[in-house]
Amino acid sequence: MHPIVKPALRRAWRDLNTVQFGMAPAHAMVLGPMDTATGSFLDLLDGTRGMPLLREQGREMGLPEGHVDGLVDRLAASGLLDDATGGGPAAAALREKKAVMERMRPDLGSLSLVAPEPAGAVERLAARRALRVQVRGAGRVGAVLASLLAGAGVGEVEVRDLGRVEPWDVAPGGLPVDSVGERRESAARRAVRAAAPDRPPRSSAKGKEGEAARGLDLVVLAPRDGLAVHAPDPVSAEPLITSGTPHLYAGVVEATGVVGPLVLPGDTGCAGCLDQTRADRDPTWPRLVAQWRSGRQRRVPPCDLALASAVAGLAASHALAFLDGDAPSAGGVRWEASLPGCAWHAKPVLAHPGCPCGAAGKTKRERASEDEKRHATMGEQQSHAAGLAGTWRAHV
Repeated sequence: MHPIVKPALRRAWRDLNTVQFGMAPAHAMVLGPMDTATGSFLDLLDGTRGMPLLREQGREMGLPEGHVDGLVDRLAASGLLDDATGGGPAAAALREKKAVMERMRPDLGSLSLVAPEPAGAVERLAARRALRVQVRGAGRVGAVLASLLAGAGVGEVEVRDLGRVEPWDVAPGGLPVDSVGERRESAARRAVRAAAPDRPPRSSAKGKEGEAARGLDLVVLAPRDGLAVHAPDPVSAEPLITSGTPHLYAGVVEATGVVGPLVLPGDTGCAGCLDQTRADRDPTWPRLVAQWRSGRQRRVPPCDLALASAVAGLAASHALAFLDGDAPSAGGVRWEASLPGCAWHAKPVLAHPGCPCGAAGKTKRERASEDEKRHATMGEQQSHAAGLAGTWRAHV
């Protein structure tokens, strides 16, 4: 192990015995009491030294026997310590790609704040390289979103869409101006390739749309037609439900941006649940949807560029959180923001008992049991950290 105090967190002394790591409340931590010698020793935790050398230098600084190991343990338990050599073989292979690591340094810094364990950030980044995501839709939202995922290190990002690029499909970070007239899939593929920090691995996935869904870690549904995200067709999502493929909706309808729900088949509310819940609340809903789907479509649907970019960014963030193993707030929730205020608010998508997806079949006891397990795990981790931290204080 080559310990390094996470460089993403700026350090400042609140007084002679208390040090604060980080500025923003979400991840900032205050630790103390800390003597002057220990504070000076923190500068040696820069990832260039292994534990034997650190113990030796600690003795030279007059630190008592075992103090260095205790300090490293406490910093690690508090989520403040990284390991410059850890993370396993995949992380080691990624470190060999110097140009990729340089480009991904801001992402690694951010990941280190949400992955508390040492070397957790590089381990997560290395794991992204093995993931496969499909984005359905190459408009102002879909193409930008796909480029963001590729740029964040997702190994394979495939974009599906029909037709050719129109002038109104062009967006910064998405389809470029010189792609107008080109097939949307080809143009999106080129944009994704340009955004990726490394050459994506070869794909062995073949077959039709239903077959391609197998083996996908996530499908993002980002239709160019706002209706398809405002009132998603449950029939079109049936292959994803049947195959158990997680999928996330994102798009712009008129002047409203929508992100979610993130559908975990059999666990969270889906497009069918949303449709049936709306029909229960508003008997005219099916009639309205039928007219919207059968009516003559406008040639160019409204899609504010800044709003579309915001939707793509938020959707990409939720997608990455899910792919990294965290619980994004889009699970079973639709986030919506409308112009001109653009204030995001959440609307739950509850599992409907009449929907064949089966999400409502989970009993309250099963859901409570899962919640108890999650809380128990978090409690164990917190107790373990508290035990190692001793008299240190941690404030978020």
